[in-house]
Amino acid sequence: MIKRMILMLLVVGIVLGGVFGFEAFRSRMIKKFMASAGAPAQTVSTTKAAAEEWQPRIEAVGSLRAVNGADLALQLPGIVDEIHFQSGDDVAAGTVLLRLNASDDLAKLNALESTVDLASLTYERDQKQFKVQAVSQATLDTDIATLKNAKAQVAQQQAIIDQKTLRAPFAGHLGVRAVDLGQYLAAGTMIVTLQALDPIYVDFWVPQQALAQIKTGMPAAARVDTFPNESFAGVVQAINPKVDVTIRNVQVRAVLKNPDHKLLPGMFATIAIATGAPKSYVTLPQTAIAYNAYGSTVYLVDEQGKDAKGAQQLIARQTFVTTGDTRGDQVAVLSGVKPGDTVVTAGLNKLHNGTPLQINNTIQPTAAANPVPIDR
Repeated sequence: MIKRMILMLLVVGIVLGGVFGFEAFRSRMIKKFMASAGAPAQTVSTTKAAAEEWQPRIEAVGSLRAVNGADLALQLPGIVDEIHFQSGDDVAAGTVLLRLNASDDLAKLNALESTVDLASLTYERDQKQFKVQAVSQATLDTDIATLKNAKAQVAQQQAIIDQKTLRAPFAGHLGVRAVDLGQYLAAGTMIVTLQALDPIYVDFWVPQQALAQIKTGMPAAARVDTFPNESFAGVVQAINPKVDVTIRNVQVRAVLKNPDHKLLPGMFATIAIATGAPKSYVTLPQTAIAYNAYGSTVYLVDEQGKDAKGAQQLIARQTFVTTGDTRGDQVAVLSGVKPGDTVVTAGLNKLHNGTPLQINNTIQPTAAANPVPIDR
């Protein structure tokens, strides 16, 4: 019995030893094969780093407003009697736009003018009688006061009539008419908006650190999303003489040319102000930069001899870079990359130092200084 048990234990030990030995041998051979096979090549897109001239500038966002703009209304109530404009008209300063019914006021004016005529005749008659001592100086003084009072009442009534006539206070472009003939208007009812559109202002805010770089008369350019391919030229006209204590920013106003009336008050605009001479920077697409807590990096493409088939072998090399300003999809690289270096622009997340590369530039990331949305 003891011999049988010993024999069985020996057989089990031999079997287990064979199994564990085979597994160890297989693992060793797999590791050897994987080490000899090497890492697979990763497909990436690349670009050649190049130097570009960049104009130093300050960018901000702001709102457009008319040089002169008002929602026109009358300060007296009444019924609309005449309309002398159409929606969208361009009008000169002083153009009559609308009149309220003023028949009652005109009748009162005629009555007051008659009073002036009577007071004038009385004064002239008393002047003649005063020369022959027929009336006193007091009577003559009363006549003068009566005449002045009558003329003042005529002027007051004429002012009331004038207030029922709407005139363009300045030259500009009319908006949509908001009233109709025969409509009763309360005092202050908006009739139409009038905006002077050429030139046009753009108001924006910049941080107080930028005050040393901005001066009145500097060239400025504005862009609006309504016309993404156009830039509207102008100049800095004024800088607010105080800084907002809550946000430490200062308000700046530029004036833009707008002959085609494409820019309208209330539009949102992006402003760029040129602040110095152009500088040369190495620029890359922003997709080429890996931003990390320990620094920004890029992957350069290095050559590593030829393989057994004679093809050039390429590997990735990670390097730290110092970045500067950004323009649209581009970023300026101040150090770490030289003009002519081949830089990986897509596929960075699957790379490390020494990763074999396969380049496919069929599709490239955008690298436009002024990117424009594409409708698909």
